Amino acid sequence: MSEKKLEAAHNADPQEDEEEATAVVCMEADLKDGEMMEVDVGDHNILLVKCEGEYSAIGNQCTHYGAPLNTGVLSGNRVRCPWHGACFNVKTGDMEEYPAMDSLRCHKVKVQDKKVYVTVNKKALGQATRLKKMGGRDPEINHTVILLGGGCASVICAEVLRQENYGGRIIMVTREDILPHDKTRLSKVMNVQRNSILLRRMEFYQKYDIEVWLKKEAVSVDTEKKKVEFKDGTTECYDQLLIATGCRAKGLDSPGVELENVLMLETPEDANRIHNACIGCRTVLVGTSFVGMEVASYMIDKASSITIIGFSELPYLKTLGPEIGKFTMTILEERGVKFYMNDSIAEIRGEKGKVKDVVLKSGTIVAADVLVVGIGIVPNSEFLQGSAIKMDSKKYVIVDKYMRTNAKDVYCCGDLTSFPLQMVKNQNVSVAHWQTAQAHGRIAALNMLGKEVTLNTVPFYWTVLLGQTIRYAGYGEGYTQLVMKGSFEHMKFLAMYIKDGVVVATAGLNFEPAVSVIAERFAAGIAITKAEAESDDLSWLKLPPSKE
Repeated sequence: MSEKKLEAAHNADPQEDEEEATAVVCMEADLKDGEMMEVDVGDHNILLVKCEGEYSAIGNQCTHYGAPLNTGVLSGNRVRCPWHGACFNVKTGDMEEYPAMDSLRCHKVKVQDKKVYVTVNKKALGQATRLKKMGGRDPEINHTVILLGGGCASVICAEVLRQENYGGRIIMVTREDILPHDKTRLSKVMNVQRNSILLRRMEFYQKYDIEVWLKKEAVSVDTEKKKVEFKDGTTECYDQLLIATGCRAKGLDSPGVELENVLMLETPEDANRIHNACIGCRTVLVGTSFVGMEVASYMIDKASSITIIGFSELPYLKTLGPEIGKFTMTILEERGVKFYMNDSIAEIRGEKGKVKDVVLKSGTIVAADVLVVGIGIVPNSEFLQGSAIKMDSKKYVIVDKYMRTNAKDVYCCGDLTSFPLQMVKNQNVSVAHWQTAQAHGRIAALNMLGKEVTLNTVPFYWTVLLGQTIRYAGYGEGYTQLVMKGSFEHMKFLAMYIKDGVVVATAGLNFEPAVSVIAERFAAGIAITKAEAESDDLSWLKLPPSKE
């Protein structure tokens, strides 16, 4: 289209022409209702959607890790990312489901002469993400919210409070010496620089009047006096309190744990320490869940040898199941990883204060220069002992669907929470996933403001092994049958976990966007029957056409 015709089509003035770029991206007939497509305007990658007869255009890269949204799932007015399940409203660009934190930019769409035009603001070309409008503190409002814990739940709670025009004081307290950061990266990129994984920088918290207290640990909560006492002897009163102190790595109970190079992963410094200690060394890992397996995968071309010790018969036995456990074990064994399963450490032996070898209960002795412990987590809830806040037998804090504890004006979010999950008929569960903790933080904030919004999220997480990402959605505990599509041999599969005749969870590798499709079905409350899962007709999974 000529520049002259384009100018006439938009009836734009010269100043607008300098600030905007417009292009014909398709013909009107190219996109049917309920469809989306990737288009480009200059160097700007756009998602064009036709929904309920109207066109809309938003950025095409998920604000979480940059996945192309056109390969995701369109459901009504929202699109779900194919990689990690984040959702965005296609009309407003607003983020509607985590793990993304920022929204997308919207662009002008115009249909003329059966052609679809998209106009982008040139100034926004380098700013693909958009922060929802947030307020600050109103000095005249005498109200304080304390957020205990420096994880993603606290950050989201603070942000949502400010987005909803809460003008009181917000204090975020963490015993760590680092601002809230992306902890999912620590076992995947272990030489990570701490500043590169911050969720927000200090300037952000300062701009929106969110106080951040680092290296400050709560030791007790008085729910009657609405007061928190800290390890340094100071106290702070609250009007509303969020407990989001998370969980910590569980330690080994074996002789020799005090030896040098017995390491656990909790902080960026831990990740760096493990990275440096394992290079060129005999590395032993105990624990075959996500942390242990990811660390082994990351170290596979760095350590001189890798040995994994597992308490069960196969990795991931309680989470992903024996089939995927066997598959992951096999691909690591093919790269030289040695497994000792159905075993545990009886003793860690040292020489000159450093680890020399580990003795297993089976009697096997494994030489080791480094021992990495990843055997589970323990809730950071000791400081609540003696308070009125109710916990379960495992010391997880019990909340309702509004993220409220039994104590007035006290909420709890994240890994240390026992909460009702709607997709399993509000059964109380504990889910230590990043996206779930974020969803908790939002619900807590809205209910602090009296919105009475209930939690309705679908757990979605991922793990990376040898550069391959296994994605998981739902809650599969207690499943009784597994339906498999694809094959382990071709490194492409979809597992659907069945309980009481319906799919309750799914895990997939190189089967996008199937896991997101199923997550969207879960979110909508639409059952996937065993018959549907077993069917050879996979059209409902919205898989892309085969390249074969």
